[in-house]
Amino acid sequence: MKKTTENLQRTMTSRHIMMMALGGSIGAGLFKGSSAAIDTAGPSVVLAYLIGGIILLFVMQGLAEMAVQNSGARTFRDLVQSVLGMFPAYFLDWIYWKMWVLNIAAEAVVAAIFLQYWFPDTPIWMLAFLVSIAVTIVNLLSVKIFAETEYWLALIKISVIVIFILSGLLLLFVSFGGHAAPNFTNLTDQGGFFPNGSAGLMTAMLVVIYSYGGTEIIGVTLAETKNPEKVVPKAVRSTLTRIIAFYLFPFFIIVGLIPWDQVNGVNESPFVMVFQMIGIPGADHVMNGVILLAIISSMNSGLYGSSRVLYTQAVDGRVPGIFARLSSKKVPFIAILMCTASLYAGVLISIFAGDKTFNYLMGSLGYTVLFIWLIISFAHLKSRKNNEQLSGYYVKWFPYTTWVAILSLFAILIGIVLTTSVIITGVTLGIYLLISATYMFRRKSLNTKIEKVAS
Repeated sequence: MKKTTENLQRTMTSRHIMMMALGGSIGAGLFKGSSAAIDTAGPSVVLAYLIGGIILLFVMQGLAEMAVQNSGARTFRDLVQSVLGMFPAYFLDWIYWKMWVLNIAAEAVVAAIFLQYWFPDTPIWMLAFLVSIAVTIVNLLSVKIFAETEYWLALIKISVIVIFILSGLLLLFVSFGGHAAPNFTNLTDQGGFFPNGSAGLMTAMLVVIYSYGGTEIIGVTLAETKNPEKVVPKAVRSTLTRIIAFYLFPFFIIVGLIPWDQVNGVNESPFVMVFQMIGIPGADHVMNGVILLAIISSMNSGLYGSSRVLYTQAVDGRVPGIFARLSSKKVPFIAILMCTASLYAGVLISIFAGDKTFNYLMGSLGYTVLFIWLIISFAHLKSRKNNEQLSGYYVKWFPYTTWVAILSLFAILIGIVLTTSVIITGVTLGIYLLISATYMFRRKSLNTKIEKVAS
């Protein structure tokens, strides 16, 4: 097994995987999901993203510690299986794969919608098809080219968010010309900081968890990262700081400048609304372009993550070995093409499902991110029992931070179940039961194949 996985090229550096994590998590959840989150929680959406960011920090610290202590791991599936056993690892792999396949399918349609802003006469299916081809080509190139592409896409997106934050703070606190700085008045007017009460805050956590989902892609890059035991902790620390900043500050500016009850129900993104207040010529085109880049960047990371999950499944004998084939560029091209095929099928389904597709998928994906974080947290909790003598990076406040993450995630899960559409919950539960049933059906054969690969 070791010999096979070494065929993957370790060409990713900390700046690459940091930008991949940012690219995967700062996408449609931020730009398209922002209106829904604000409409649900009002100004308290800022608190929701702060809570979600703290939970994310605790989860990712545990992931980084396990990666450092298990330098032979290729993905977080290996980290989980070594401490929790086969079923949690199997379940994690497939819900993670499902998460990215559904996510890139939804985002391909969303990307086409934003492209149609400039090409109104071109059908959505054709634009979605072109975007999908472009993302596929980038992933089929060498890992280094893919990582560089993702790095620059994420950098452009982040640069515009920084401009948004600086300009928004100026509008928020400085009066000039005909502009009167609102300061903090919009945070307490229109029903107060919690206009929809604690229920609104809890409901918004679904969007929050979905938005932060994708950061854990760092755990999929282990086999293609130089010195992962040094790079992963560094990337986790720097990525989390930036993610929390790039969510908290933008939402604080939006609800500070625009009354929260005026955000939803408009066709344009709240980011475009703020840019128009700034007075930048062509603000709608600027933000349309940035949102498009954000979505393509997230699709790029998603196709990478889903294909690597499928690749490692093939290496371990869990799926046909053809998916473990590498191209001359040392990328799993069959696995990539398989995930791409799912992407095109998802695009067609999403188009026929109508304009509610994104909201339905976001609900299901929010559940998936919750379970992924819970599995990682339980694995971290148990990993310390097997290894008390730690070297290198480790979580200093263990087990308190891990328990805080677990209990918080369970509380959010209960709140989401009580406030989410029965259809979304039912479909998601059905998918999870199907994954569990396939494991029970294939358990003996999987054990036999894994033992054969290991020998």
